[in-house]
Amino acid sequence: MEISYISVGSNIGDGVENCRKGIAAIAERTPSKILARSRFYRTAPVDYTDQNWFVNAAVKIETPLSPIDLFHELKAIEREAGTWQKEIRFGPRILDLDILLYGHLILDSEELTIPHPRMDKRRFVLAPLCDIDATIEHPLLKKKMGALLSAIDEKEQKVMVMDA
Repeated sequence: MEISYISVGSNIGDGVENCRKGIAAIAERTPSKILARSRFYRTAPVDYTDQNWFVNAAVKIETPLSPIDLFHELKAIEREAGTWQKEIRFGPRILDLDILLYGHLILDSEELTIPHPRMDKRRFVLAPLCDIDATIEHPLLKKKMGALLSAIDEKEQKVMVMDA
């Protein structure tokens, strides 16, 4: 069994409900157990900004799945939710599930990179992750998630806690 952290996001339709269903599907479709969930956040889009704001969250899971098997399960959940191939990189999506961390594993393959690239530069990833545990150490950067979050300018990446 391994601890993994998953980023959850949506900006098409009811984002909170899409994220809730995605989280529930992780627990129902895979042999993984949800250990913790962050609050939901409304977040400004980054990189491709001509789109709706997102709803984002993060979950901590315990899983017997290998990283690649977990990745495939998450992509299947996205497809079932209606997210197919993303037409625009960083563009709109019904559901987005990304492996942020998988234990202390460092993996860089054609199909999957862990820790998730750019996570250290994304408030919409770090704020929910810090809800769960701000002391998690990034395996490559050797910095705690709370320190990484503090280093990002709040004005450049708007992130607001939701009452959901």
